[in-house]
Amino acid sequence: MGTPLGDFVRAKRDSIQPASLGLPDHGRRRSPGLRRSDLAARAGISVEYLTRMEQGRDRNPSVAVVNALADALSLDTPERNHLRYLAKITGGACSAHTRPAPPRRTVRSSVLETLRLLEPGIAMVTNRLGDVLAHTLGYEAVTSGTGLLDADTPNLTRYVFTDPRARTYFADWDAVADEQVFDLWLAPSVENSEWFTAELAPSAGPDFTRRLNRHVVPQRGELRLNHPSGHGLRLLRETLDLSSDAQQLVVFLPADAATAQAVARLGSRPHGGLRAIS
Repeated sequence: MGTPLGDFVRAKRDSIQPASLGLPDHGRRRSPGLRRSDLAARAGISVEYLTRMEQGRDRNPSVAVVNALADALSLDTPERNHLRYLAKITGGACSAHTRPAPPRRTVRSSVLETLRLLEPGIAMVTNRLGDVLAHTLGYEAVTSGTGLLDADTPNLTRYVFTDPRARTYFADWDAVADEQVFDLWLAPSVENSEWFTAELAPSAGPDFTRRLNRHVVPQRGELRLNHPSGHGLRLLRETLDLSSDAQQLVVFLPADAATAQAVARLGSRPHGGLRAIS
């Protein structure tokens, strides 16, 4: 059985054209991308060792090997960080046979007060599993009519993959789907991520599993929304990690004047108060 580390190395190797690294094209082959022998030579390791790593038979590469692979694959900084993270969790991962303790869902009072100060802005508190734990009225306004907050315990990842409305609401659904799947690798714990993934996979379908194994490191650019009211919204995102709580405070800012005006109109509609979801 493979490992997250092996899956990522293999996916990156398959995505690289030899010519982009100044290597000769060896002609047609059964799988795309860079040959194992070429990557092994660039990283200074044996083909046998690289094969064991990709197949999950070697789970503890040294720091030097991980860095050499990052150089050989020409990874950018976010990809290098992800490779190091996968090496860490692969070496110490253990399978969860029972559902682990759920991640913390309560939001500290000081964080809730911060959300209040951000009103009428658009902000929410979430975790890496996609649970929406608290949000401002502004966030409720821009998600109204989409179904995202309809559940008692709303979850953005589940919504993206299982609610048909998500594919219309998110103008760049593919990019958002990649973001949500990637964040599962950074979940509150490996066990939580494994449990949630196993629970979601049957309803999310093969597209979810395929994205999970591709390990695409998202760019997290501008977020474009198609609000049911007919407004097209363009939002910038600023994220504050609440590392002690394994949560994040995400603030959304209008990217242009038209979006600011649309958000103001949506915010003028009657809504409830600041909501913390337990």
